[in-house]
Amino acid sequence: MSDVIAIQNLVKKRNELKREIAKIIVGQEAVVDQILLCIFSGGHGLLVGVPGLAKTLLVNTLAQALGLDFKRIQFTPDLMPSDILGSEILDENRQFKFIKGPIFSNIILADEINRTPPKTQAALLEAMQERSVTIAGVNHKLSLPYFVLATQNPIEQEGTYPLPEAQLDRFMFAIKLEYPSFEEEVQVVKRTTADFDTKVNALFTAQEIIDFQHLIRRIPVADNVVEYAVTLVSKTRPDNALSNGFVKNYLDWGAGPRASQNLILAAKANAAFYGKFSPDIEDVKAVAIGILRHRIIKNYKADAEGITEEMIIAKLI
Repeated sequence: MSDVIAIQNLVKKRNELKREIAKIIVGQEAVVDQILLCIFSGGHGLLVGVPGLAKTLLVNTLAQALGLDFKRIQFTPDLMPSDILGSEILDENRQFKFIKGPIFSNIILADEINRTPPKTQAALLEAMQERSVTIAGVNHKLSLPYFVLATQNPIEQEGTYPLPEAQLDRFMFAIKLEYPSFEEEVQVVKRTTADFDTKVNALFTAQEIIDFQHLIRRIPVADNVVEYAVTLVSKTRPDNALSNGFVKNYLDWGAGPRASQNLILAAKANAAFYGKFSPDIEDVKAVAIGILRHRIIKNYKADAEGITEEMIIAKLI
């Protein structure tokens, strides 16, 4: 199959996928789009939203529609690395046998990742980055495709362990989940209080998703688009010559090179989703907020004046 036909096929399959997800999930179009960009770009997502907004249901529905294995890990303050990675036990023949933990799946929902201590967070983040885990000196490869969607509750901060900036940077997108509109909430209540079971059809195989990930990486990008992405990231750095007074006034730290890489990868995926054979500057702008919002650090002045990360990014694109 040529790449041109493969992109046309991806457009068709993505539209079918969104229809399958819409059988269960009401609204949340932008959230679904960003999660799909993450998956087909080979990245991971951080979902920020208050409880009860169907985060678990969304990821479970997505896993079913993609035909992938799904595991949910509820992070707690007493969770140990071995609880998620797995551990060695003595079997009946007195031989050590490795029992895989829940991290061995295609799609992982890491629920409330900021509720668990740093060593358990680090165990998950190593698996995200390396796509493998090392237990008792033995390296175990994880099944591909591998996608982690971690959730954070923005309300309660007592007794939590916020992710350090270096670990936040591992997530391709930070996705904000908002409350549904009045009409959407009416639909949610009608669907969830009726005795009706909706079946979600699996539309992909694991190999198809891996092939689409390689296809997206093969998409060519014009130099001016790459330069726009790098310039945009450079503008977020207060000590950079390209940054403006607004950034110098309200930011302590800007985004690193991983932001530039992710902007181009996500722009490629965004272009492919709409049947384009190469991304343009509009594709970079379309993904900029989700990719940059968790990579810039505001100062106290921005907090005092109610300046949000989204407002700062909007001034730059």
